[in-house]
Amino acid sequence: MRNSSSPVKALGLCSGGLDSMLAAFVLKRQQVDVTWISFETPFFSSQNAKKASELTGIPLIVQNITSVYLKMLRNPNAGYGRNMNPCTDCHALMFRLAGDIMQKEGYDFLFSGEVVGQRPMSQKKQSLRYVEKQSGMDGFILRPLSAKLLPESIPEKDGRVNRDLLLDISGRSRKPQINLARVFGISEYPAPAGGCLLTDKGYSGRLKDLFDHQDDIHESDLFLLKYGRHIRLSDRVKVIVGRDQIENKKMASLMDKNRQILICPQSFAGPRVILQRGASDNDIRQAASICVGYSKMPFGERGEVIVTTHDTSSVLSISGTDPETLASLMVY
Repeated sequence: MRNSSSPVKALGLCSGGLDSMLAAFVLKRQQVDVTWISFETPFFSSQNAKKASELTGIPLIVQNITSVYLKMLRNPNAGYGRNMNPCTDCHALMFRLAGDIMQKEGYDFLFSGEVVGQRPMSQKKQSLRYVEKQSGMDGFILRPLSAKLLPESIPEKDGRVNRDLLLDISGRSRKPQINLARVFGISEYPAPAGGCLLTDKGYSGRLKDLFDHQDDIHESDLFLLKYGRHIRLSDRVKVIVGRDQIENKKMASLMDKNRQILICPQSFAGPRVILQRGASDNDIRQAASICVGYSKMPFGERGEVIVTTHDTSSVLSISGTDPETLASLMVY
C-alpha cells in the first residue's frame, strides 16, 4: 500500500512538445512529483523529449521499444490512419509499457499532454477511451489539459490530484496553450509537428513493401527506408541506391555487414548500392549494373565497382542499366 505521507508521483508520456510541458507543470503546481518517459523506434525519436527535459529539469526515462512495436505495427487492432500510422494502438502500447514501469517503480498514475479534439482521429473522446481500455491502465491515465472534459480518473477520485486545478482545453487552437505557457514562464518549445515517419506517404510505402517481402526485420532495415531509391528486383531481392553523397555516407553507416552487400563505384563517381546477402550472382550483377547506370558514366561504357560482404571484397566490371527501364520496379 502507498504511504499517504509520501509525495504523489506521476509518470508522463513526453513527446517534447509544449503540451507535454504544460501537462507536467499543471501537475507540478499541485506538488505532484513528475517524471517523463519517451519511447524510441526508428519511426520516431526522443530528441525533443530530451530537449524538454533539459529546459525544464524534469527527469526523463528513454526506452527503445522497436521489437514490441513491430509486433503491434504489423497488425494493429484499430487499423492504420492515412498511411502506416497506427496512432490509437501506438498510444495504447506506450501507456501499457509506461504502466509496467509505473507499477514496478511505485508511481501513482500516468499522464500525457493530449488535448481533446486536437487531432481529428487519435484525440477524439472515443479514441482516448479506446486507448485506456487497450492499455490495461483504465482509470490510471490523467490528461491534465483536458481533464474536466473527461471522466474522473482514479487519482482525482481518491484526492491525489485536485480536479478543480485541472483544465478543460479542447480543439485545435493553440492559443490556450500559448497563454498558459506565459503563465508558467515557458518561452522555449518546439513548434507542433507529427515527427513520426509512419505518417509519411513515401516511407509508409517502402515499409509496406518490406512487410510484404521480409519476415525477419532489423532496425537497420527500418532506418534504411529513409534513404535512397528502393528498387524491387524480385520477391526476394531489393536494392537501395543512394541519391547523393550525404545519402551514400548514411547508407554505408547503417548497413549491416553480416546481412547486406555493399556495392561502391571504383573507377567512376556514382551511388552506393545495398542489397541483401544471399542474393544470387545474377542479382549482384544486376545491382552493380544499376550502380553504373545511375552514375554519369557514358551509356554503354563499362565501370568497375567493388562488391563487399562482411568478409570478402571483389571487383566487377560491368556496363550500366538505363534508369528509365527501372521505373516499374520502384517502391514508392
